[in-house]
Amino acid sequence: MKATVIGAGLAGCEAAWQLAEHGIEVRLYEMRPGKMTPAHETDKLAELVCSNSLKSDSMDNAAGLLKEEMRRMNSLILEAADRNRVPAGSALAVDREGFSTYLTRKIEQHPNIRLIRQEVTDIPDDKDEPIIVATGPLSSSSISESIARLIRQDYLYFYDAAAPIVTYESLNLEKVYRASRYGRGEDDYINCPLSRDEYLVFYHELIHAERAQINEFEDSRVFEGCMPIEIMARRGEDTIRFGPLKPVGLPDPRTGKEPYAVVQLRQDDARGTLYNLVGFQTNLKFGEQKRVFSLIPGLEQADFVRYGVMHRNTYIHSPKLLDQFYRLKNNPNIFFAGQITGVEGYLESASSGLLAGFNLARVIKGKEPVDFTDQTAIGALAHYISGTVTKDFQPMNINFGIIAPLDRKIRKKKERNRELAARALAVVESVRKYK
Repeated sequence: MKATVIGAGLAGCEAAWQLAEHGIEVRLYEMRPGKMTPAHETDKLAELVCSNSLKSDSMDNAAGLLKEEMRRMNSLILEAADRNRVPAGSALAVDREGFSTYLTRKIEQHPNIRLIRQEVTDIPDDKDEPIIVATGPLSSSSISESIARLIRQDYLYFYDAAAPIVTYESLNLEKVYRASRYGRGEDDYINCPLSRDEYLVFYHELIHAERAQINEFEDSRVFEGCMPIEIMARRGEDTIRFGPLKPVGLPDPRTGKEPYAVVQLRQDDARGTLYNLVGFQTNLKFGEQKRVFSLIPGLEQADFVRYGVMHRNTYIHSPKLLDQFYRLKNNPNIFFAGQITGVEGYLESASSGLLAGFNLARVIKGKEPVDFTDQTAIGALAHYISGTVTKDFQPMNINFGIIAPLDRKIRKKKERNRELAARALAVVESVRKYK
């Protein structure tokens, strides 16, 4: 019993792991380091490029529910994340290098997985060869052309952007303070407070800063979930002050008052030597990033070890192509997984790999695939990307809005979300019984 997984990002590694754990021999293809992408820097599997945060761990948050469902389904991605977590309040954040190193070692050591460092340029349209396509949002031009031929329709595109990272030792600690919003967590964030005058100077320079050329992707669209800070700022003077620079719940302990605006820095590595600028995905030129972001109090002499970058993300029109198992409707031996399906986010991508791998293993064994249903976070994502009726299909993060509502009304949001989570976990426990 054999299967092929193309792409060893979060979705591909999770899919390969699920297949292997169910006794399937897996060939896992990864084109790096022989061929790199515009965003990746190492040869490690499942390299995190946009953020080191895997969002909230709270069970009244949809991201927290998704993680708990995945833990119960023997997720390799969650195992790697839990083993390499760094302080981030109520969120699950990881040491990037430790996370990828751990995961790469687990994949390489699994007896049922053969990791092949080679670019796949063509997907065989062979109904006897089970395949999971998890090439990601940065699919190479060759495999993209092959997928386009396979699905017989054009791709959709949008931009994605990554935030800059600075060193802790280069911060002006006299101007910043540690705190988590509303006191949640262990003061894991470093906060850079701005007065009104400081904010207005920063805002003016931000909206007039020079952006990098992106001629290669002239017909693209920006996805709201990863909006470049400079684009967001151009929507209005207070837009980012009610977004990533929101000061609410972050009083400065030196004054006891909330600043006019706050830029938050989140720990990026286990040693606490690197911090990323939360919500500062950007496509400004590197020199402009240094100039403009150094206007933020505390970052005057900041050492930027990585500047923000923008890159193309690619996804297929899944509602027309896939069923709720991430399987091609016209070729049931070919599954897709990851952001290429239209799920958005690290954990969302991994969850699609989990569902696809779990069910492909069942198909290979001659069994029917299992529907996680839209009562679970894992299943709701699959049902959304395969069943939404909107003409302008765009990527979706996990949220309680796409999970099936309860059969009774609960007014308090947190209480309602906890009930939804309890119901979801009960469904997942029933799914776990399937082999």
